[in-house]
Amino acid sequence: MKKSRFTDAQIIAILKQGENGVSIPDLCREHGISNATFYNWRSKFGGMDASMMSDMKSMAEENRRLKKMYAEMAMQNELLKDALGKK
Repeated sequence: MKKSRFTDAQIIAILKQGENGVSIPDLCREHGISNATFYNWRSKFGGMDASMMSDMKSMAEENRRLKKMYAEMAMQNELLKDALGKK
């Protein structure tokens, strides 16, 4: 996954500027981002503060770890079923 040029705090600050009345095209031009990037950030992080954003990222990491663990357990279960079924 591509690493963002902007930190979480910078993204929050840019979104706050947009909420405070700065025009979106001017804001995007100033920070060197596209309008689509701004609206994607707003849909994903709108209304959050920095602590909520870090909590969301830690939950996403935990979710990724649990999905990996489940996939490994499901594969082991399939292997055991195959081994027991062929006797």
